[in-house]
Amino acid sequence: MPPFFLSCLTYLGVALPGSTLGMLWPSMRISIHEPVGALGIVLICGVAAAVVSATATGRLLSRVRSGPLLAAGSALVAGALVMEAAAPALWLIAIGSAVFCTGFGAIDAGLNAYAAGHFGARQINWMHAGYGLGATIGPLLVTALLACGAGWRFALAVMAAVIGVIAWVLAVCRHAWEEPCREPERTPPDDRGARREADGPEAPGVERGKRSVLSGVVFIAVETGVESAAGIWGYVYLTSGRGLPGTVAGVVVSAYWVMMFAGRAVLGPVAERAGAARVLAVAVCGIPAGAVLMTVPAPQLVAVAGMLLLGLAAAPVFPLITLTTADRAGAGAASAAVGLQVAASAVGSAALPSLVGLAIDAVGARALGPALVILGLAMCAVHRLALRPAGPVRRR
Repeated sequence: MPPFFLSCLTYLGVALPGSTLGMLWPSMRISIHEPVGALGIVLICGVAAAVVSATATGRLLSRVRSGPLLAAGSALVAGALVMEAAAPALWLIAIGSAVFCTGFGAIDAGLNAYAAGHFGARQINWMHAGYGLGATIGPLLVTALLACGAGWRFALAVMAAVIGVIAWVLAVCRHAWEEPCREPERTPPDDRGARREADGPEAPGVERGKRSVLSGVVFIAVETGVESAAGIWGYVYLTSGRGLPGTVAGVVVSAYWVMMFAGRAVLGPVAERAGAARVLAVAVCGIPAGAVLMTVPAPQLVAVAGMLLLGLAAAPVFPLITLTTADRAGAGAASAAVGLQVAASAVGSAALPSLVGLAIDAVGARALGPALVILGLAMCAVHRLALRPAGPVRRR
């Protein structure tokens, strides 16, 4: 199988459980006698593991082959789901979350670093569309299983089996991936001293690159936090906050991930023609717009439309930021920068939904809308002040 197909398949598999935690948690917490806010403990354990895993993977990619790395990561994810399905208490679920996110962090960093060096805008968006497709199937699968009376443990076991098969496929096809290429030195070692004496020190350019990487890390943390908070707490928001029946809310959460899938499938080719910077700018503005629709006092349909708009707008953001990493950080630092961005996405996708969960515990489910508005505006500010290109961004 070609690496592009394997990338899409891997993302599709790991997305199945990633988009269902918010739907399963109400049943899980009742089964283990924990409050709603205990989800924050599970997420914090996961994010700590994901940060370490993604950062280490980003730095090791020049010496580690993608095939074995992705197969091992998928096996960890499947094993973690089995552990959580059998867990009798919160502490074991928290350990399972850490194992899950260790595998997911390696997969996420490995796939994105490979894609940044080998794929164009269309392919990288289609790769992430694979995640959107898996995130769409996951809530539908869980909704159907719960409606049939099969508990949350069985749902986790089914998803573990699917990812286990994908891990086996990746192990069999481990040689299909290209060997990782070492990035060339931008300046030959024996010319660096002469260039510094002739042109002055490199510090301003280096500092600009570091600031750009830092800005990208902050931006990714906030954007993925918004995206994850909407997906995790959307079900609670729609049922407790907006009064939708559970089955309808489950379908809407699936539709949210459908919009993520559709946005990446459609906007990837658009970015190749119009340029990544233009598509990114429009998408960034669309995220708080969708959050506003979820906040205003209006009929249920408006809230649903806002959630779907947010999903559509968020769809191309992470892939396009990943694609343009080398333009901002420099080719030599691209892999490490991608690893840091993936680590930041793990922090944002766990820490910010945890904070939103505390707000929901304190104020009620409708707190989701205002929280997403605030985070969306913060994300826009970072993009405008630090990430907007000063000149044209090269197309791929």
